[in-house]
Formats: sequence, structure tokens, C-alpha cells
Amino acid sequence: MRTVVQRVHEAHVESCHDGVWEMVGSIGPGLVALVGITHDDDIARAQTLAKRIATVRIFDDENGVMNRSVLDIGGEVLVVSQFTLYGATDRGRRPSWIAAARPEVAEPLVHAVVDELRNLGVGVATGRFRTDMRVSLVNDGPVTLVIDVPST
Repeated sequence: MRTVVQRVHEAHVESCHDGVWEMVGSIGPGLVALVGITHDDDIARAQTLAKRIATVRIFDDENGVMNRSVLDIGGEVLVVSQFTLYGATDRGRRPSWIAAARPEVAEPLVHAVVDELRNLGVGVATGRFRTDMRVSLVNDGPVTLVIDVPST
């Protein structure tokens, strides 16, 4: 399981259904988490990933040191599924998506990440699975991290 986390001042996601774009999720200060799922991921990894997202200390404290988490600042997280995080580009010019889990496997695990973030007390907004999406954000910093939860 993998996520790209960006610290943001604000963000929102729009989803296209039947040719119509609709805003489906919006947050103020916090994090955008693009979440990718691979074949051997499970609920335990989803819960671990959510805890890492909620507790990673990438917000400044009163001394300007990255020492606070999204939980500490009362921020929110925008979670967007992102199968392309498992795109392989080691051969040719066209990425291979073979390492990305199928939607029927990935969708419940992305929901598990969202559920665990909410259980931890984080406000969460989401995109809409299996639709084209547009993510807009105002980076803060910018600060961007890749967080992996490898299989054991």
C-alpha cells in the first residue's frame, strides 16, 4: 500500500459522471492523500497507513519545526484513490499497471483507510471511486511525502 501525501492550505476533488463534473470532496488546511493499492494489501495495512497519515509530523510547531501531525492541528485529509501509484515505468514508454490491484479489491481497502482516519478523529473528504477526477489543491510548503506500508 502506498500513498503520496501533500500538505495543503486547501483542496477539493471533482468527479465526472455522465459527462457532468461535480465537486464531491473539499477540505481546508490538512493533507491530500493519493492512495494506491497493490495485490497483497489487506485491512491491517490499510489501518496502518491511516495511522501513519494521521500522525506523520509535517506541520510546523510554534518554533517553525515540523513537529505536528494533521491530528495535532485539527486538520482534514482528502483521500483520493490512485491506481497509477503502482505504474511500472522500467520498460518502454507505456507504464504497466500490473502491480495495481483491481478495483473490486482496491475500493474496500481505500474505504478502510478512510474509516480508520475517521476513527482516529480526522475529518475526511473523498473522491469518487471508478470515475474521472480532478484534484485541485494549494500546496503548503510545498511538503510532499511518499509513505509505503510494505507487505510483511
